[in-house]
Amino acid sequence: MEQKILNRPVRVGLISLGCAKNLVDSEIMLGSLLQSGMEIINDPGKADAIIINTCSFIDSAQEESVDTILQSAQLRDARNPNQTVIVSGCLPQRFREELPKLMPEVDAFMGIDQVARAGEIVREAVLRRRNLGGDPQTLTLSPKGERRKGGDRSKVLRTLAGADALRAEMARGPDRLKAELHAHAAEPMFEVTARPNYIPDYATPRFRLTPRHFTYVKIAEGCNHPCSFCIIPRMRGGHRSRLQHDIVTEARQLISEGVKELNLISQDTTFYGMDTRRRSSADLPASRSISAPENFRAAARALPHGAETICTLLRELNEIPGEFWVRLLYTHPAHWTDELIQTIAECPKVARYVDMPLQHIHPVMLERMRRETSHEYIRDLITRIRAGVPGIAIRTTFIVGFPGETEDIFENLLEFIRETRFERLGVFGYSQEEGTKAGRMGQQLPAKTKTERRNRAMAEQHRIARAVSQSFVGKTLKVLIESEANTRELQKANIHSWEHGFLRERPRGGAAAPPYRASRYLIGRSEADAPDIDGRVYVRGRLPIGHFTQVKIIGHTDYDLIAQSAY
Repeated sequence: MEQKILNRPVRVGLISLGCAKNLVDSEIMLGSLLQSGMEIINDPGKADAIIINTCSFIDSAQEESVDTILQSAQLRDARNPNQTVIVSGCLPQRFREELPKLMPEVDAFMGIDQVARAGEIVREAVLRRRNLGGDPQTLTLSPKGERRKGGDRSKVLRTLAGADALRAEMARGPDRLKAELHAHAAEPMFEVTARPNYIPDYATPRFRLTPRHFTYVKIAEGCNHPCSFCIIPRMRGGHRSRLQHDIVTEARQLISEGVKELNLISQDTTFYGMDTRRRSSADLPASRSISAPENFRAAARALPHGAETICTLLRELNEIPGEFWVRLLYTHPAHWTDELIQTIAECPKVARYVDMPLQHIHPVMLERMRRETSHEYIRDLITRIRAGVPGIAIRTTFIVGFPGETEDIFENLLEFIRETRFERLGVFGYSQEEGTKAGRMGQQLPAKTKTERRNRAMAEQHRIARAVSQSFVGKTLKVLIESEANTRELQKANIHSWEHGFLRERPRGGAAAPPYRASRYLIGRSEADAPDIDGRVYVRGRLPIGHFTQVKIIGHTDYDLIAQSAY
């Protein structure tokens, strides 16, 4: 097809939004494109097709996705009318019925299950657009031949915000509303499975977007938890684990290629393998029913010898020859066991690091959030983790401004933050999401209250973070050197992600980064720092990029450490 239409390979650009799990999907799409003989290009203006891999986790991420789609379409129409715009990922997965009607400028939509078929979908979408002549007016005709205008940002966001109510109204009638929406519908390609079931394996082609020295390894997909604020199970489907030997085979290959850090990711890494267990008639009927701690522990104890769990996976990864870290991300507090704590303690290649979103500590909030954990259980778990793995860094996130959160409840959370002194902490202002139980709750709080509480929580963590950083001065740490520090990196102070909240926000006047010349420093990370979302170690001198080294900590900023080579 490429030769017939263009007399050269099709050039494709990709914009990846959202989390690390989305990034792996983007890498799989790129692998499919390359396998199909296409060319990956970084200049969107020269691309024959643009793929926008979207996020729809919270309203801010959703707005970013919509803005990126509309801006890409506007650039296409102004500079390269033949260019094909394709939207993938969580946004079309979540709004599979609405998006084709709201965004006629998009040529194709694809969901989670289609990432490994990206080459095939791009080929067909480019062919369709070329056959239509690349005329943006022609390409936005309705089935009746009526000319359509492109999607309007405000209308798109308003419609998505009320998508569930609109679906319910359409289901009841009147027929006029259905006719109004469908009469002007565009006809893009549409490849979105209602409930995803895809999971990649080692044989899946993949083109890594991370630096050579670290990568993300997706060990499972989907989620079984009933959290009242979260839309992920609806977008990503139920939990499904990869086979352990498949993951280990991938890990061995990555380490042989020079990777020094394997970041294990899924929606709930601590649930890994439990969905594949054999169940007798007397056992709990479904994986969802073992989400609560007591049921999970009972199911884990009942596993036969040799069953695959996160513990067996970590132990086998730890046995791979070479110098590297294994970092466990996205753990759920309900699924931590004494065996997991012991496994981390006994596996030197597993980073002394816990990524464990708690979301709240007050019993009323935990119950309304449907978190399946009590405040007593959480406090006891943190005590057991710190006792079992001395020196471990715990990172968590909290949601403030959740429906029904009173000032007293919020103060209870602040006191817990002061007492526990988390090494890493991020804070969200609650996002009211359509299609969630929390979105329909009463006692919704105003945006001003959410922002004010988030700022107060981060002010508490700022004081703790400075003390934690100070405690490292004079110590020697093992650090993975990532890059040379440039002025932009040194000035970057506020870091946030759609999953981990505001992690490095600082009060006015707080020190942001080392006040030194960029050319004199390298950027590294310790065991306590996950890529892109935690602190950095600024190392004075010249050291090889992508390798481990020992450094002595000689200073600190709010969230980062300053070091020099220990040799």
